Amino acid sequence: MSDHLPPDHAPAKKCGIAILANDRISNWLLPFLESYRATNAATPLYLIPYDDNLALTRRAADVYGVHLVTEGSRDLDVLARRLYPFFPGHRRRLRKFMSLALPLDEVLYIDVDTILFRDVREVFGKLEPGKTDFIIASSSEEYVYNKKSEKYDFLRDVRLFNDGFFVTSNKLLSLQDFYAVIAKDGRIFHSVRKRGMLFAQPLSNFVTHRRGLKIASLAECVAGASDESFYKVTDVSFDANGAPLDWLGNRIFFAHWAGATALPDGRVFDKAWQNYARLASERMKI
Repeated sequence: MSDHLPPDHAPAKKCGIAILANDRISNWLLPFLESYRATNAATPLYLIPYDDNLALTRRAADVYGVHLVTEGSRDLDVLARRLYPFFPGHRRRLRKFMSLALPLDEVLYIDVDTILFRDVREVFGKLEPGKTDFIIASSSEEYVYNKKSEKYDFLRDVRLFNDGFFVTSNKLLSLQDFYAVIAKDGRIFHSVRKRGMLFAQPLSNFVTHRRGLKIASLAECVAGASDESFYKVTDVSFDANGAPLDWLGNRIFFAHWAGATALPDGRVFDKAWQNYARLASERMKI
């Protein structure tokens, strides 16, 4: 019997969602989990611990059927300490890259200051080595590199992205790639990275750019999808199911409160967030 199965009988890829959280951000975690339960419960969710402050987080993982990641992050923590020796708390943000070590063929990492509106299974199966290696939702022109990046060919005219959402495979981008790139080009990274309490985002951009990965947006990969997700957007409508559409009528998959300094109150997505927060509180009996 042939080892090469026809496409219709090939083993299904194992895909999942990954988040990074602890008890300190439970006000964001719980509404996210409630939105996940409502829209994406069919897809496995993996929670990477930000630190050991996990009493409520562990209970939430049990309530929502989330896989709590127990694999150690020692090597990644060593890299984070080397890159950011003076920021012991903030450098743990690099633990999001443990998503690349999960037992998955494809992973969608997403920040928890987010709520999901639609089933993300449409996003999986779109990766194509050398053509679409890394899928993003939004660009980030100002929060990645400084002007010194213009000196390097591999950083010139690249696509700068917000790494609060990305889809990739550890066959295309692995933790070992992070270690190898920094071992070779750590000095370049430090010379070009944007300062200002930025940690994971300059690194994720630098490694993908150094490796020459092909980056595509959500809208380019999923028919009818929008790249919009910013919580301050105003030109939004809603479909018959109450899910948001952008100004062109394209489907918004999630809302991200990137850079928010207060809990949602008064903007276009905030009522949905408040509703999920209320439902989560009832479910957790807080």
